[in-house]
Amino acid sequence: MNIVNLTPHNINLDDANGVRTVIPSSGVARVASTPGALETVAGVPVPIAGRTTYGAVEGLPDPVEGTLYVVSAMVLGRPECQGRDDVVGPGTGPKDGAIRNEAGNVIAVTRLVRG
Repeated sequence: MNIVNLTPHNINLDDANGVRTVIPSSGVARVASTPGALETVAGVPVPIAGRTTYGAVEGLPDPVEGTLYVVSAMVLGRPECQGRDDVVGPGTGPKDGAIRNEAGNVIAVTRLVRG
């Protein structure tokens, strides 16, 4: 199985024996977005942006037999990814067994998840 990491950072995968495999970033799949208009609110020292509008997934290739694409949770949740068995995300949820450092940041995952 060929694993293609379409997140902007390396993915560390730890197996049940603690052996780590690093999947380097190979480009980025993203969700197109348009920020909302800026508004000022009395008492708030910086402008507040209105709701962001999200569009289509960009940078996700068509399925290729024998290839698994790792994407961010935001990409994984988009309609274009639903039903695609070749698209997964890093398992970073509270019950996914992700390995975190003392600051709580994910440093490795122990599973990949489907959307």
